[in-house]
Amino acid sequence: MSESVSEAEIAGSAGRPEPPAESHAPSEPASEPAYDPAAPAPLNLPRTPTGDAGVDARLARLADADHLATDGHVEVYEDVHRGLRDALTALDGRPGPPVPSPSYEQSRS
Repeated sequence: MSESVSEAEIAGSAGRPEPPAESHAPSEPASEPAYDPAAPAPLNLPRTPTGDAGVDARLARLADADHLATDGHVEVYEDVHRGLRDALTALDGRPGPPVPSPSYEQSRS
């Protein structure tokens, strides 16, 4: 079935502009983005230098977690923990002052 359109209707519509296309844009005014609780947010916690360059570097690495989603924190925390554990283990391996032998203590009594 075909609809027939008269020549008068065609001629009459030729001079009229087409109606504007419907806009699918939101009718609400543009506003700031909504708060996203899942977005990474820096904690801005102060980090006091310890005086040990290795330990300070590991503590500074914690700032990397500020820019990651929560599921990315584990990798940073494990890396920092491993580095701090290694620094403590290295302290045990350093030679300290010689320990007096038991015979030295007995001879002084």
